[in-house]
Amino acid sequence: MKQNDSNIRSVKEFNSRKFIFFLVIFQLVESLFFFGCANPLEKIDEPISRSFVDEKIRPFRARFDRQLPVVAVIGDNEYTELSDFVVPYGVLARSKVAEVYALGTKSGRMRMFPTLEIEIQKTLSDFDRSFPEGADFVIVPAVHNSENPDLIRWIQLQTSKGATVVGICDGAWLLANAGILKGKRATGHWYSLNNLEKKFTETEWIRNRHYVADGNIITTTGVTASIPISIALVESIAGKKRARQIAKEFGVIDWGTAHNTSNFEFESRHYWTAIKNFLSFWSYENIGIKTAPGIDETTLALVADSYARTFKTNVFAISDSGQKIQTRGRLTFFTKKIKGEEKTFDRILENVDIFPAVIALDKTLSRISSFYGTATSSFVAIQIEYLLR
Repeated sequence: MKQNDSNIRSVKEFNSRKFIFFLVIFQLVESLFFFGCANPLEKIDEPISRSFVDEKIRPFRARFDRQLPVVAVIGDNEYTELSDFVVPYGVLARSKVAEVYALGTKSGRMRMFPTLEIEIQKTLSDFDRSFPEGADFVIVPAVHNSENPDLIRWIQLQTSKGATVVGICDGAWLLANAGILKGKRATGHWYSLNNLEKKFTETEWIRNRHYVADGNIITTTGVTASIPISIALVESIAGKKRARQIAKEFGVIDWGTAHNTSNFEFESRHYWTAIKNFLSFWSYENIGIKTAPGIDETTLALVADSYARTFKTNVFAISDSGQKIQTRGRLTFFTKKIKGEEKTFDRILENVDIFPAVIALDKTLSRISSFYGTATSSFVAIQIEYLLR
């Protein structure tokens, strides 16, 4: 194992990983003490059976004489979930059915969790000056601080102006804290549903759906639900034919809402895997994902997200120059220089976007299984709420 250089991991990244580790330790101890009993923080309480109803997103109706709808993908500069943000941005930007903007609370860098950094295009205030009538769609990913007052106020403002607000994964916490889920049907990441249900009792929390649409409020399950909801939004804006074309480009076969929440729960093997991987710090690998201008941002996000959740790796976007690169959908990522620094990395992944995004995700999880074992691959898939194929 090669030594990390002094810049290889920031203090905040280490603290985030440490926080997750102690959370896992707590869950493991609790499961050992209550072996054989339901764990309210982990086990999903299935509601009384009800017939499946496919969620319908309203067809988009143009407003303000705009030629294309305006989509704001928002996040906190201090830790926003990578795929939650980048996948909807990439799908909608590349579909060319909307004007899509990457917004942050401040200008400059946005740190993504669990890895990578992007450069935002506008601040929330910049956007308000450019579009005083508001956005047509607001995409809200999971953020580290779901009580961020700037984001909450802005979500409330955009809702009052008639935007369709889409909470991706634990973005549901921001929407709930903003008060816009009261009296609504909603969903969220499988791990959060019981806690959401306890705290926000005026919301009907729905399981077994990739996404739930209640009027102009849409929420999704875990990280990878960002894929079907993005295609569904393309269909809402431009119709099924365009949605099929985009789905094929990204390797998506079905973007319906069918989903089985009960498939996802942490088992003892996942706890032990997390502990073992985390404590084996001497064998952490530095993974460099080779990037170049025009790379597929959705594939980059899904691959980086998956490797970074193994508790075995530090993951970086790299390029020959170490300069910022602009993706196919015109999103800017910061990169680390690879030329002359190859020995810093244990693995360098090249051409990650030669396959459509979903196929690349499947191949990534398969490689993680080969590199680090099936338990680690399963642990990653459960975190991103994705059924291994």
